[in-house]
Amino acid sequence: MDDDRNPAMNPRWVFAALWMVFFLQGMAPGLWIPALTNILGSMGLREWVPWAFVVSPVCALISPLVAGALADQRVPANRLFAWSSVVAAFGLLGAFLVLDAGFHPLWFLVCIGVVSLAGGPSWGLLATVSMTHLKQGERTFPLVRVGATLGWIVGGLITSHMLMSDTSVHCGYAAAGVRLAAAIAAMLLPLTLPLGTAGSWKSRLGLDAFVLMKQRDHLVFFIVTALYSIPLTSIYMYAPEFLKVLGDPRPTGTMTIAQMLEAVSMFALGAMMTRMRVKTLLMWSLGFSVLRFALSASAGWTGFIGWHLGGIALHGMCYTFYFVTAQIFLDRRVDPGMKGQAQGLLSMVSGGLGPLIGALVCGWLREYFVADGVHGWGAFWMTLSVMAALCFVIFGLFYRGRTKDSI
Repeated sequence: MDDDRNPAMNPRWVFAALWMVFFLQGMAPGLWIPALTNILGSMGLREWVPWAFVVSPVCALISPLVAGALADQRVPANRLFAWSSVVAAFGLLGAFLVLDAGFHPLWFLVCIGVVSLAGGPSWGLLATVSMTHLKQGERTFPLVRVGATLGWIVGGLITSHMLMSDTSVHCGYAAAGVRLAAAIAAMLLPLTLPLGTAGSWKSRLGLDAFVLMKQRDHLVFFIVTALYSIPLTSIYMYAPEFLKVLGDPRPTGTMTIAQMLEAVSMFALGAMMTRMRVKTLLMWSLGFSVLRFALSASAGWTGFIGWHLGGIALHGMCYTFYFVTAQIFLDRRVDPGMKGQAQGLLSMVSGGLGPLIGALVCGWLREYFVADGVHGWGAFWMTLSVMAALCFVIFGLFYRGRTKDSI
């Protein structure tokens, strides 16, 4: 049968199915992650905020590499995504039931750990499915990926303006339902068969991905990605709390400003990647991140919320130009049998190692500079701006990327 007549392989059908799954995948965390700090604070659990943001990275140190290896060697990536989303949905439901019932916060962390173990590889798996089936992936992947951005926006607006759940657990229940819907929608995705073969125990655990580190630019990229993820962890840990300090009654909805600019950047990225070197795009992201944190620091010093809103908006562009660019170029550079593991390594670094350190560092900085919850925000955000500046300098000095295809 001609591929275009087969619904599962028709390019328009593939695009639509991927877009819908990305939309639901983005909507679920958009419902609850920006609200989490304020939810825990309203329950008298503010001291647990750093630990809530530590659990996910710890789990992401393991699951993305293993899932990437499974997708490369044993299990179709689309099916692995669907079943992991089912487990994540029930874990998310359990996490907010535990909070609602007033159980010890450790049980909440256990449930979040389940969510992270199951759902941690999901972004990498979706990237693998997308790159396998999309025609002209470099141009069309950002257009599919923007579905997640729009989903996050919708989720945040629903939490703030429909559920009125900026400080309640109801947004978590909604997120669990959306996560389950994403699993069901994933059944519509085209079959993505493994292209690699299982070899040693290292291969089965996804550790073969570390061979990418032998290439200088890859090594610099992954190191800078881990370092860059440290200040980025503060965005959803403390930017919503700071909005509340500045007088915003609906911080979860306001945080969607980042995704609005992210959506615009996503549409532009497809064209830009065919005309610009990857180093240029990544340097732009790092440079604008310095400004992003500096704007929030200005809000801390002046009390003018507009500076913080500008910083939040810039975050969307910075995220797109760095991490979406990285996914596309990693797919271009690695062999077909290693694509899942390469995406898993990126997820491990950007969602595991970096945020793990970031949650601890940002939690300590918050306690050091903002002990009373009101004063000291300027110094807090400016410290993060300096961290982003160091990433900019390191990447600029050591990443060569002399050709258009380099990463």
